[in-house]
Amino acid sequence: MLAMQMNRTVSLTEENEPLSAVNLPIPEPAADEVLIKISACGVCHTELDEIEGRAPPPRLPVVPGHEVVGIIDAVGASVSPTRIGDRVGVGWIHSSTGTADENLAAEFVATGRDVNGGYAEYMTVPAGYAYPIPDNISDEQAAPLLCAGAIGYRALRLTGLKDGQRLGLTGFGGSAHIVLQLTRHLFPRSPIYVFARNATSRAFARSLGADWVGATSERAAQPLHAIIDTTPAWTPVVEAMANLLPGGRLVINAIRKEELDKSVLTQLSYRKHLWMEREIKSVANITHFDIAEFLPIAARIPIRSEVQTYSLLEANAALISLKRESVRGAKVLVI
Repeated sequence: MLAMQMNRTVSLTEENEPLSAVNLPIPEPAADEVLIKISACGVCHTELDEIEGRAPPPRLPVVPGHEVVGIIDAVGASVSPTRIGDRVGVGWIHSSTGTADENLAAEFVATGRDVNGGYAEYMTVPAGYAYPIPDNISDEQAAPLLCAGAIGYRALRLTGLKDGQRLGLTGFGGSAHIVLQLTRHLFPRSPIYVFARNATSRAFARSLGADWVGATSERAAQPLHAIIDTTPAWTPVVEAMANLLPGGRLVINAIRKEELDKSVLTQLSYRKHLWMEREIKSVANITHFDIAEFLPIAARIPIRSEVQTYSLLEANAALISLKRESVRGAKVLVI
C-alpha cells in the first residue's frame, strides 16, 4: 500500500518535504481489530507537533494522521464479520482503558504517533475505537470532525458554559470554526466572540455568524464567561485571561504550545489575569465517549466543515501550508 511516512523530526520552517512516500504491506488486523480501507484523512496541527519534535513519536518511522475515514475491509477473529463494509472514523485515540478518564491513562495510544495512522491506503484499529459515520456527512466533511470537531466538543464541555453566557474563541482555524457551529446549536442564546490574528480568519468568523470579531490583543465589549484557545502560541493565553470575567475559565485546546513567543508569559499578572478565581484548564487528548457522542450531534446540526482537499502524495504540501499560511477551515487528504 502507498503511505506517507515520517522518518525523522525536522523544522518545517526549513524543510519542505518532511514525509516520504513509501510502499508498505497492508496490515493484518489482530483479533480485536478492524482493517480500514481509507478514503480521507484530515491534516491536523498535532502532526506539526510530531514532525517538529514537540510531541515526537516514541519510535520511527511512523505513518501520521488521526482524522481518518474509510470502509472496514476485514476484521479480526473476535470482531463480528457483519462490520465489514461499514463506513467508520478513527480519531486521536487509537486505544486506551475504555474508562471515563482514558484520555489521562498511561495506556493511552495515539493514532499516527504511537502507531501507524491515516496518511496511507489502509490502517488497523481496535474495533471499539472505530466509530460509525452518519450517512449525511461526506468523507471529506467527516474527517475534521474526528479530531478538530470532537476535541472542540470536549473543550466546549470543559468550559462549563451555560446557555446565555458569553463564549470567546481565540484562534479561528480547523477546530474553532466547528466549535462556533456547535455552540450555536447547544447554546443558542450565548454570544460568541472571536479573536484572530489575521483579517482572513476574522472575515471567516464573521461569515459564520460570530457576534463580535477582533484581533488577538483586542478587548471584547464585555468580559467573557469562558474562552477556548485553539492556537499553538502563548500570546493568546495572556490576552484571553485579560478578557475573562471573575470566575471565568480559559480552556486551552492544544496538545503542545510552540516556543516562539513564550517570553510573553513574563507579562502575566496575578492581579490582572489570575486573581478573582480566573482559571486555566487544558484539554488532554480525547476519549472514545467524546467522539461517539459528538458525531450524531454534528449530523443533526448539521455541521459543515470548510475543507481544502489534497491527494495523499500532496501531504507535504498540506503540512507546509498549515505551518506557514493563514488557514481557512481544515485540510483533508483524499486517498
